[in-house]
Amino acid sequence: MEDLTPLTNLQQIPIPEGAARKKKMTERQPLLLQSDASDYEASRGPARPARSSPPDNTLVNVHSEDSIAVHAAASASGSGDEDQAAVDKGSYNPSLHRTLEHPTSNSETLVHLLKGNIGTGILAMPDAFKNAGLYVGLFGTLIMGAICTHCMHMLVNCSHELCRRLQQPALDFSDVAYCSFETGPLGLRRYSLLARRIVTTFLFITQIGFCCVYFLFVALNIKDVMDHYYKINVHIYLLIMLMPMIVLNLVRNLKYLTPVSLIAALLTVAGLAITFSYMLHDLPDVHTVKPIGTWATLPLYFGTAIYAFEGIGVVLPLENNMRTPDDFGGTRGVLNTGMVIVACLYTSVGFFGYLKYGEDVKGSITLNLPQGDALSQLVRLTMAVAIFLSYTLQFYVPVNIVEPFVRSHFDTTRAKDLAATILRTVLVTFTFLLATCIPNLGSIISLVGAVSSSALALIAPPIIEIITYYHVGYGRYNWMLWKDFLILIFGLCGFVFGTWASLAQILNDRTH
Repeated sequence: MEDLTPLTNLQQIPIPEGAARKKKMTERQPLLLQSDASDYEASRGPARPARSSPPDNTLVNVHSEDSIAVHAAASASGSGDEDQAAVDKGSYNPSLHRTLEHPTSNSETLVHLLKGNIGTGILAMPDAFKNAGLYVGLFGTLIMGAICTHCMHMLVNCSHELCRRLQQPALDFSDVAYCSFETGPLGLRRYSLLARRIVTTFLFITQIGFCCVYFLFVALNIKDVMDHYYKINVHIYLLIMLMPMIVLNLVRNLKYLTPVSLIAALLTVAGLAITFSYMLHDLPDVHTVKPIGTWATLPLYFGTAIYAFEGIGVVLPLENNMRTPDDFGGTRGVLNTGMVIVACLYTSVGFFGYLKYGEDVKGSITLNLPQGDALSQLVRLTMAVAIFLSYTLQFYVPVNIVEPFVRSHFDTTRAKDLAATILRTVLVTFTFLLATCIPNLGSIISLVGAVSSSALALIAPPIIEIITYYHVGYGRYNWMLWKDFLILIFGLCGFVFGTWASLAQILNDRTH
């Protein structure tokens, strides 16, 4: 998952009678409230679903968290006129109850979707193809893209079903996980809060992993440029970056980061275009590379590929903020259109990058560009600056998961702000230390993808769909159930073997 242009705030709908009212949020408040003090203090009322928006998405919840709990409790208890409730739920259209200040058009949503899926992962695809082989990588990436896109559709459909069931205008990733358990089988309702926290935890791990990758990516590309003049250890570049990175990430309002996001996007597009020109020049024959990789390296391919495709966290916020949300799904909808473009780009970069550089391909294709060429040096610096600026947007998610909990332990505003500043410094330093410990870019990308991206993109959606449609049914011959089990097994195998292979490679690199 990569950075997005800030979306417009959604306004709250009235809270049902009997539910505690909550003050309307402003753009200056954290967009992620998973770690609100209520998560940790049982005395503060019912558990609240978390926020799982993309890094620079200022999308504010369009519903009251307390009202979700009220609706879920009513649904679970079956109180009231069940026939009338069924009619109301069947006729409720969530999209008609959303109040949007500045809804996005189809084309704007498509651009946001592309930005949310294209980042450092695309530059690592040639390394993924090296682990899979040319043809396994070719067809495997297309299949992986189809599965991930289907899981995104699953999440959107479950969100719609739960919105109708609870009569809520919109839900995000963590809300969907929470509400699916809260309204599911009786034996699973006790785990609704746990489901929310698991999704929140993997969102945190994913974004911290992205930040580590960004840290290392910038250092390696700058080192590759400077090695032409003077060789310095990569750890020195990481240390030099630490203080500027801390200062930049003390900015707390995404409004001031919008120009940064725009500059980063423009630099990324320019860098990718020039990189393509290098890859497509004087391509060797396809017989110069291996068509099929080994079983030992295939899990590494899975981790890198799923890292690149992990944009599921941006799907619901984008759909929730559309002017015409019915155009998001469907065969020719925004989601399919955007993901087809993403899959084609990933496949092209992976195929031609591996074909061009073969077994010498590195964790980022930019590191394979000619070292003495001025244009290739410019590409490295351009991509390094773009990723350096994008770090702040990725960092916005994990810091806002933890910050509300930290601030809740202090009384005065000054103490809260000081604690938040220290927290940001500690988290940036933590990503710096992780990047220092794992100097192999390909290994850390594969590890992040296998651990967290597979959990969010392949494991969570089928579980949520199975629980959501438990009372509705799974279709003829339970086809939905069998399909979800197959995706779940695929995701779990990728999670286990991908993590094992990535850790083995990291430990092997450190012993040599």
